[in-house]
Amino acid sequence: MKKYLITACGIFCLLSLQAQTSQGKVIYDRTVKLQFSFAGMPGGMEQQMPTSRTDKYELIFGNNQSLWKQAENDNVDDGGAFQTEGGAQIRMIVAGSNDVLYTNLETGKKTERRELMDKNFIVDDTISKLKWKMTGETKLILGHNCMKATATRLSKRTTMNMDNGVMERKEVDDTAAIVAWFATDIPVSAGPSEFQGQLPGLILELDVKDGTQIFKAVSISEKADLAAIKEPSGKKRYTAAEFKEEREKMLKEMNQNNGGGRRVIRMN
Repeated sequence: MKKYLITACGIFCLLSLQAQTSQGKVIYDRTVKLQFSFAGMPGGMEQQMPTSRTDKYELIFGNNQSLWKQAENDNVDDGGAFQTEGGAQIRMIVAGSNDVLYTNLETGKKTERRELMDKNFIVDDTISKLKWKMTGETKLILGHNCMKATATRLSKRTTMNMDNGVMERKEVDDTAAIVAWFATDIPVSAGPSEFQGQLPGLILELDVKDGTQIFKAVSISEKADLAAIKEPSGKKRYTAAEFKEEREKMLKEMNQNNGGGRRVIRMN
């Protein structure tokens, strides 16, 4: 009888814990390392460029869904403007500041609202799950027991080089080492940015490519506005491939039209 009561108590406690952690809101600091290559840039322009940028983002999760977006109270600036000796002005914008990502964790489908040149695109895609390796390492993050997992992501990245005031973009193969710390006591397969549906617990810290991009949870609340978790809508929807093609077309046109002097650098 005692054994039965202990087992029942254990099941009840487990269910209570899961009920408490099945929904919530997390605020993250996202720090992006800014890397530039400027050939022939006059006036010490390269030394004036910031080396990193930190913004706050929020993740709302519940009912097998998640919503990722920039935190409502985060003050976004453009990172500063720089002017060359010839009068050309360079303004840096961190891409994705106004993007919203909705993910259905049950079906693996995701919809993202992407902003490009003041135009919104609705992009439909599916989760690309990485092959994770558990290292056995653990640590506490905001009072939650977390386990370390690593993976390798094979993708493409865009390099930008400026030579004599002309911006050149080139897409190259990119291999990124991913290090994640996920909470074992929050059994929700969500996390920062596109890292949804990846691990058996909520990702509270994430390092992409040795600090190129770092996400760190700074607060967790069990209170969440589940009504805010809505799939972005729009008249026209794009696949990931269609959006990529449209983006390259628009950026090419922008570079051609900016031949007179003003350069806008978008950091992805």
